[in-house]
Amino acid sequence: MIIVHHLNNSRSQRVLWLLEELGLEYDIKYYQRDKETMLAPPELRAVHPLGKSPVITDGDVTVAETGAIVEYLLDTYGEGRLRPARGTPEGRQFTYWLHYAEGSIMPLMVMTLVFRRIETAPLPFFVKPVARGIVSKVHQSYLDPNVKTHLDFVEAELGKTGWFAGDDFSAADIQMSFPLEAAMARVKSGGRPVLAAFLERIHARPAYQAALKRGGPYEILGG
Repeated sequence: MIIVHHLNNSRSQRVLWLLEELGLEYDIKYYQRDKETMLAPPELRAVHPLGKSPVITDGDVTVAETGAIVEYLLDTYGEGRLRPARGTPEGRQFTYWLHYAEGSIMPLMVMTLVFRRIETAPLPFFVKPVARGIVSKVHQSYLDPNVKTHLDFVEAELGKTGWFAGDDFSAADIQMSFPLEAAMARVKSGGRPVLAAFLERIHARPAYQAALKRGGPYEILGG
């Protein structure tokens, strides 16, 4: 039996969604973030030394990292579903977006969240102006222009077919969902109708709704 070690409001929501799309049976072991630090609880270290989510166990196999989990599930149980044929243009696009999601755009979303917390954190009055000045400078010189470049790029590429790996829905769309949900909820991302339409389509999928129901509250959707 596949067990998903699921942390609330995390990347592991995509794993639940993929399992639902594939129609696989699975169990969930739930973990809650620390309310102060928002970090995963130490119990996750018993599953994987880094104590991060998502992690799945499948018998004696343990797999961490969302992209690796996606590949494992498709290789083991996919039977050719949700992935274009290898060696095709669509297959190359699939591989690109599978890695782009965590390697390129998600680090920008994490940085945005970190600096947002610095800006709103309770600080001594004499530190606040300095902290806010640093946050503002980082946003102006690095974060905002890079986020815009990436979202413009994604908007243009997604606009070609409506999906990330050709004309059909695939696991690349599942992989890209989390950073795009984060972007549309937490950064200045208006004026991108293609991204908005993409999120509307995926949120309407029965498997997405089933995963949401099983995974529990998913506050990223509300910002």
